[in-house]
Amino acid sequence: MDGRTGCPYGSHRSLEPRGSLPQPAWKLDNRPEIFDNELLIRVDTLNVDAASFTQLEQAAEAKAAEVGGEVTHHLADAILDIVRQRGKLHNPVTGSGGMLLGTVREVGPRHPAAATLAPGTRLATLVSLSLTPLLLERIRRVDRERDQVEVDGWAVLFASGIYAPIPPHLPQTLALAVLDVAGAPAQTARLVRPGDDVLVIGAGGKSGLLCLHEGRKRAGVTGRVFAMAHSRASAQRAEALGLADAVFTADARDPLAALEAFHRASGGRDADVTINCVNVPGTEMTSVLCTREGGTVYFFSMATSFTAAALGAEGIGRDVTMVIGNGYARGHDRVALACLEENPRLRQMFEAWFA
Repeated sequence: MDGRTGCPYGSHRSLEPRGSLPQPAWKLDNRPEIFDNELLIRVDTLNVDAASFTQLEQAAEAKAAEVGGEVTHHLADAILDIVRQRGKLHNPVTGSGGMLLGTVREVGPRHPAAATLAPGTRLATLVSLSLTPLLLERIRRVDRERDQVEVDGWAVLFASGIYAPIPPHLPQTLALAVLDVAGAPAQTARLVRPGDDVLVIGAGGKSGLLCLHEGRKRAGVTGRVFAMAHSRASAQRAEALGLADAVFTADARDPLAALEAFHRASGGRDADVTINCVNVPGTEMTSVLCTREGGTVYFFSMATSFTAAALGAEGIGRDVTMVIGNGYARGHDRVALACLEENPRLRQMFEAWFA
């Protein structure tokens, strides 16, 4: 834009309120004309955050039941409406976004990677779509199994925005799916220590499976890993991975019943570390109840309510360390992709799912 340099954090793109940081902003300037420290990306795939996709899908199902039509059409219309209104894919109900896959079209001369990143590079952004200026021309396909949407569009990445070139040896949609949840296994690697009892809630989803691998790796032979899944199909995925000492089904929105199911699996012991990877709200108290006094709960789920977690823990007098699921951890992309390299069974499962 006429050689102008934007704020490295993107505040120059915030329209409502003007000059705010882009994530909390209601609306962004999504024009595909870059400042001299931005990247312009031709977008072809959106990987929608699991909590957001679930909410949008449920709303689309309700609308289809009410007025008719295909669920996928209503879902696509909802995504297009959000982007038209806000200049980004920022779900107003869940507050979350996702990430994208695309091709670099233009690199601003003052962008930090101006000397090394060439137009034509395929990359996945590692910052949320809830803060990424996005312009969608059309939605070509909605994949409800993968939470992915094929599109024609444009996105802008700020100077502070992190990204990962797509590894040439991995199918692109597979790499996108793994990188979307890269923070979960990386944070699990930081939190789990040898000998820990680890509980993964939502263990049959893509973040949960990666956390089972990393939790088993870090807890070692003296630790134990438990997988809580919401359905038999999710439990079967966790069982097929062969990393958990016990896999069981429970509704994490019912904390007392879920605690009873966990204690049956664990022999009555609470977890040292609990990893919450669910995509629905209302599971905070199950996470807290299942964690020992002085233990750690990692809320990776974007459906988590800080208020429910904090006041709920206070209400039962449970002193646990609660970690908010920052989607970024230094080197998290390498940790997540290494999970596939280290575990052929996990890679085969993800290839069947996402490739």
